[in-house]
Amino acid sequence: MSTSAQPLVGTTVGESGQPVVFLHGLFGQGRNFTQVAKALTPEFRSLLLDLPNHGRSAWTEDFDYAATADLVAEHLRGGFAADGPVHVVGHSMGGKVAMLLALRHPDLVDRLVVADIAPASGGSLGEFAHLLDSLAAIDLSTLTRRGEADERLAERVHDARVRGFLLQNLRADGDTFRWQANLDLLRRDLPTIGGFPDVGDATFDHPVLWVAGDRSDYVRPEHGPQMRRLFPRTTLVTLKGAGHWVHSEQPEAFVSALRTFLGAAGR
Repeated sequence: MSTSAQPLVGTTVGESGQPVVFLHGLFGQGRNFTQVAKALTPEFRSLLLDLPNHGRSAWTEDFDYAATADLVAEHLRGGFAADGPVHVVGHSMGGKVAMLLALRHPDLVDRLVVADIAPASGGSLGEFAHLLDSLAAIDLSTLTRRGEADERLAERVHDARVRGFLLQNLRADGDTFRWQANLDLLRRDLPTIGGFPDVGDATFDHPVLWVAGDRSDYVRPEHGPQMRRLFPRTTLVTLKGAGHWVHSEQPEAFVSALRTFLGAAGR
């Protein structure tokens, strides 16, 4: 991945308060955290980043967690974190990027929040493979309106909320449609996205909050030793009634957890 040729695009929410960076998961965009960021104002000012191969940020030739974390670090040093460390919140794939950012660039991160992902390989990759295959099965050249994409996707993805989330990636260019996310790369490199790189003996000794959904299997008891080895000051909170998308399924509880944890910084 060439950092000089792969710009990141982000949106800022709020004008004052402690700085917080949000990193989204697979298929997502920074704007997925807009309502959470608005709920944190005015005590917090948020940067909602589009990660590479997603949203408005550039595509890359391959997927690499360390390179992505380094790219985020470069972006932050040049702007949002120019005056000092920031809080970082990452969900799923973005949670792994956030972990690598904290481990590789600890001077940039004050407090870290990881939403429903562990520093390990595995999880429900089959679900994401199915979603990627379902999007790829839509022949964009035959679409005449956005609604047709939803109708065709409904044959394979029955949850309307999930379809709405996925179809945020569909963009109209005149009379034609395109995917904003780099689906070909995401399909090819899904095993890498589902993995976690070797970080050697790196550790991050600042406070870390893990937020898991009680209906999700991405954070399991056997992950505890590795979480505490890399992040010895870890606190785990499990949100009832939440699956993998904890921030959208239980937004009030998620915001409350962030306020409590991030608000304790500097005390």
